[in-house]
Amino acid sequence: MKALILEEKGRLSLRDHVIEEEIGPRDVRIQLKVVGVCGSDVHYYTHGAIGPFVVRDPMILGHEAAGVVTEVGSDVHELKVGDRVCMEPGIPDPTSRATRLGLYNLDPAVRFWATPPVHGVLRPSVVHPADFTFKLPDNVSFEAAAMVEPLAVGVHAATKAHVKPGDIAVVIGAGPIGLVTVLAALAAGCARVIVTDIDDDKLGLAEKLGAVTPVNVRSRSLTEIVSAETDGWGVDIVFECSGNEKAAADVFDPLRPGGCVVYVGIPLEPITYDVAKAQVKEARVEHVFRYAHVFPRCIAMLASGAIDVSPLITRTFPFSESVKAFEYAASAPKGEVKIQINMQDQE
Repeated sequence: MKALILEEKGRLSLRDHVIEEEIGPRDVRIQLKVVGVCGSDVHYYTHGAIGPFVVRDPMILGHEAAGVVTEVGSDVHELKVGDRVCMEPGIPDPTSRATRLGLYNLDPAVRFWATPPVHGVLRPSVVHPADFTFKLPDNVSFEAAAMVEPLAVGVHAATKAHVKPGDIAVVIGAGPIGLVTVLAALAAGCARVIVTDIDDDKLGLAEKLGAVTPVNVRSRSLTEIVSAETDGWGVDIVFECSGNEKAAADVFDPLRPGGCVVYVGIPLEPITYDVAKAQVKEARVEHVFRYAHVFPRCIAMLASGAIDVSPLITRTFPFSESVKAFEYAASAPKGEVKIQINMQDQE
């Protein structure tokens, strides 16, 4: 079967690759239909590593996916051949202490698609545990379903923030994770979200999502705008989604006393922040690493219309042009949010 393979840092190929995957009693085999291009996929392509995860051997990319079940294991009764599904890409050790505590995203032994040395899903099919495979309602498209994985990060962040109806939030960064966090915060009850970035096209898209105030921090002061919008009090929640070291260090300036900061974006370099600023506001600080227990909620919100991710899907490439898709994504084109790869032409 053909797969999109990161041969080494900076070199991709679309070539035949054999993976022997036997289906176990609690597994399903899935034909891939749509796969999203994630920033981590692009970072592996451009840098060859993310922190301790280093690409040492050729690796198939892709972990945001939706498809159709083509085979089920003998003990799988909740799914059947022909079901449309999306998949949670991390498989934890079910016996680990983290998993048994319900914190399976923090299991050190988790095997996560397209995280070295685990292959991803830019290929025709994959075998995956039924427990991490979720049936789609008829009104949720494959394109929207492939957005459930990034959306899960935003929903997890909003859950960690304990959003209350009427809250005002700041989201720093209008990339894919920032914008799904905007959607999750609004769906959770935020009355208004102030979004910052330096890309006016992305900020324009953010403004169309609802009760959003866009702020280009190259030309406007976030702290001054927050002060004006909140009568000098500050916002209830700051979601740091950019991973930018300076932005991540300054999160307490727009925050109200007793507010909450959620670190969502992972900085590439260590950051420091002013602990005294956090202390005098008795700020609550939360951190997000991927997600846990939110895929069904994300699917339910897509099905009900509470969240619409379609505006975030800004470009689609056919599978035959996967290398071109990654080259394009790596160029950081202005205004692009989520690039997806349609797998239909590999069938």
